[in-house]
Amino acid sequence: MIVVGLGFGDEGKGLTTSFLCSQVENPLVVRFNGGHQAGHTVVFEGKRHVFSSFGSGSLQGVPTYWSAYCTFYPSSFLVEYRLLDKPVIYVNPLCPVTTPFDVDYNQLTESAKKHGSVGVGFGATIQRQEQYYKLFVQDLFFEPVLVAKLKNIAAWYGAVDIDEQINFFLESVKQVKGIIQIADDSILQQYNPIFEGAQGILLDMDFGFFPNVTRSNSTTKNALQMYPAKEVYYVTRSYLTRHGNGFLPNEKKLELVNNEKETNKTHEYQGAFRTAELDISLLNYALGCDHHFSKGLRKNLVITCMDQYPIDVAALLDNLDTAFDKVYISNGDSLSNVSLFR
Repeated sequence: MIVVGLGFGDEGKGLTTSFLCSQVENPLVVRFNGGHQAGHTVVFEGKRHVFSSFGSGSLQGVPTYWSAYCTFYPSSFLVEYRLLDKPVIYVNPLCPVTTPFDVDYNQLTESAKKHGSVGVGFGATIQRQEQYYKLFVQDLFFEPVLVAKLKNIAAWYGAVDIDEQINFFLESVKQVKGIIQIADDSILQQYNPIFEGAQGILLDMDFGFFPNVTRSNSTTKNALQMYPAKEVYYVTRSYLTRHGNGFLPNEKKLELVNNEKETNKTHEYQGAFRTAELDISLLNYALGCDHHFSKGLRKNLVITCMDQYPIDVAALLDNLDTAFDKVYISNGDSLSNVSLFR
């Protein structure tokens, strides 16, 4: 099972992933794109958590596999780990590692460029890796190697007075090494994997609206390169959203209800949380982009936030180019609010 967003992110992928974890035996949540910049809100048995460095099944005791397609930030990981009940996480040794210098650079450049970054160093990490200043999770286990690479990265950014940042980073790494379990893609064979996407297809680095895109593939592409999944769950809110700058057709402030607990707010770096009514052409475009990779898979649709902005689901389906095996709707943010439409 692969969970993919059809919009600009914030569609309800965390809720959908958590729901699917309750439907199968022996699940494993697999993050297959993006990284610690994701924010997936899940409510389970009265507890609410926004997942960034763990899969959205963690409140249910479902383990996470952090694939090599995802960035890993030790400091952010530790903060979230302390909020959870000792979640199990497997991490690929070839995950790119975010450093404090990536975060500083990201925040500095985002203040000027306003591309829509959340300012936690994800895009900067990917860019640095592409420039051969690479740092992987496996390097965290060899302190002399780690220190040497951190100093090289700091010099590449032109950072000064770096000793305090490096020492803090090393302290975080010491704790992280006692928590994560190193694994590769073969771990998928031991579970029923549920692939949890980050961002949405309209932010995909190949199909989105440059420069306001994410530096990852947010389609099913990565997941299908890892595992022969048989079905995909496409997720959209009942309305269109976008966080920060970039293309958003027919933008307007919608009269929403039951959204007092909305996770997405105006963000210092990412910008304002914007809304619009669903655009059929964009939904069909996103589905068409993913069809390059998901041809032959069973396709399902999940429409969330129906309690906030009710729409005519039957009319929507009549105008979509894709035929879905199942359609689900959600009238709230907990698993009990998810129901089968048809």
